[in-house]
Amino acid sequence: MNSFFQDNLQEITEPISKEKTLSIYELIVSGGLGGQIIIGILFVLLIVALYIYFERFFAIKAASKEDKNFMNQIKEAILKGKLEAARDLCKSKNTPTARLIDKGISRIGKPLDDINTAIETAGKLEIYQLEKNVSVLATISGAAPMIGFLGTVIGMILAIHEIANAGGQIDIKMLSDGLYTAMTTTVAGLIVGIIAYVTYNHLVVRTNKVVYQMEAKSVEFLDLLNEPV
Repeated sequence: MNSFFQDNLQEITEPISKEKTLSIYELIVSGGLGGQIIIGILFVLLIVALYIYFERFFAIKAASKEDKNFMNQIKEAILKGKLEAARDLCKSKNTPTARLIDKGISRIGKPLDDINTAIETAGKLEIYQLEKNVSVLATISGAAPMIGFLGTVIGMILAIHEIANAGGQIDIKMLSDGLYTAMTTTVAGLIVGIIAYVTYNHLVVRTNKVVYQMEAKSVEFLDLLNEPV
């Protein structure tokens, strides 16, 4: 009797022990050549997105460093007529804000509108430098899911092709390559797109913070020039 139950228990547990598991590598390999090419493209886009993010993140972080005594030192130097000392101080800081103030100091003696125009032009150049390559992240965030969906369409075409060639006898193993291609590329495209989208928005927020600092210091500098002597 015990032998009977043991035999039945073994028959029940055997299918469970033979349950198939797949690693990420096996999923990619099982997707066929089309799926592997698309996964490869998405992997390259992911590397590009991460490189741009970290390169811009550290550049923007360095640009956002602010010395609270900077404007007080500039004001003191200008009021004493030490314009060269003020410009040297700006050059020593090497930040977008300092470069704007340096541009303004170099125009002292000219009409205030000319000084303001020079600062605005320099500010546009600084913003351009801060946003360099950031738009690529936005492109990747939109393109990656579309590339993934392209893999989905290719996978479904492969699956339908196998059904057409099966002569009405559908075997799930015949469809596996197409289905793996469809699912893995979709997931990969969404993952890359989400990462690129999040990193893009994070950089935009950080860049805006630096832009606000530049605007505030520029206004403070122009107000200093407007003060009565």
